[in-house]
Amino acid sequence: MKVTKLVSTCDIKDCPTIYATDRDTLLVQGETPTDHGLEIPAHETVVEIPTQLVFDLIRKSLRGDA
Repeated sequence: MKVTKLVSTCDIKDCPTIYATDRDTLLVQGETPTDHGLEIPAHETVVEIPTQLVFDLIRKSLRGDA
């Protein structure tokens, strides 16, 4: 799988980040919350990212940067 970083909250590797793949999917790097109360299948997970990260991705896409 080829992965391309689209937007991040910082330049180091341990920050919330959204990536695009060559499979036409997105990967999301973020914190793994344990207090969400959701029933998640064993083969899936939930990550938490700042709302601002999504806004930054939209802004970059509208400018043609992403």
